[in-house]
Amino acid sequence: MNIRPQLEDLRLFCVVVRNRSFAETARELGISKAVVSKRIALLEAAVQEKLFHRTTRNVLLTAQGEIVHQWAQRILEDVDLMGEAISLEKAAPGGLLRICSSTGFGRSRLAPALSELARRFPLLEIQVELLDRPVDLVDEGFQLDIRIGQVREGNVIKRRIARNRRVLCAAPAYLAQYGVPQSLQDLKAHRCIPIRERDQDFGRWELDGPEGRVAIKVGGPLSANNGEIVRQWAIDGHGIILRSTWDIHREIGTGVLVPVLPGYFQQADVWAVYPSRLSVSAKLKVCVEFLEEWFERTGMNDVP
Repeated sequence: MNIRPQLEDLRLFCVVVRNRSFAETARELGISKAVVSKRIALLEAAVQEKLFHRTTRNVLLTAQGEIVHQWAQRILEDVDLMGEAISLEKAAPGGLLRICSSTGFGRSRLAPALSELARRFPLLEIQVELLDRPVDLVDEGFQLDIRIGQVREGNVIKRRIARNRRVLCAAPAYLAQYGVPQSLQDLKAHRCIPIRERDQDFGRWELDGPEGRVAIKVGGPLSANNGEIVRQWAIDGHGIILRSTWDIHREIGTGVLVPVLPGYFQQADVWAVYPSRLSVSAKLKVCVEFLEEWFERTGMNDVP
């Protein structure tokens, strides 16, 4: 191998792998598709291997490409961590930080926090994607996931940054028409509005109450994969929902929604989830610690 791969070509290669598209990579990086193709060709020449199978719809890694991708991620992470270690000494963390979260929480709670973070640390480059589906941090190139509820993966690190629980509620008009459930089993006869979120089994509510943890199957004519839609449907009187206290505490406080079976709840704390050690990444460490402080300062933990 006479030509050594360039770091920036390895970065571009990893973006292509994530997007499975030269065109999408060009749009994301603000360069032409021809430049992407040229730099991938240079990388293939450097490693003397074909890295992609190319079709009209997308590009897929070859067996050799898989090996290069594994090493590229390791090399780039080491380079980034070296820079972060230096910046940590300077107390000025910087560089790209790709963050994901769910749509509702991301828009209402995370976005203002990151706005303040960007002011405090102007060398940070923050990219946020809001996704109401499970996320593979490593494969999708995210360094941080702000997640509500359970963290089931065993290959990530998690840190609780705020307390939260989900509660049952409905509009007064709905309860006036259909009655107030007196037990969890009564929910089976009610119009519940399930949501397909990251950590929730669709139509199956697992709740803690006087008798411990109980799971119940619910359903109704309406369902969605977006919390804002579900909340609005509940306000409109369509049924009973299970929502986070941070999302519906104002509606509860004003009587727009009222609690149902208040003795039951679902623990759904807010977690920072990341694939590498927090202590060796200055930008990740700063971000997680800031978010923990922000949520405490802005009363996130005070919401009942």
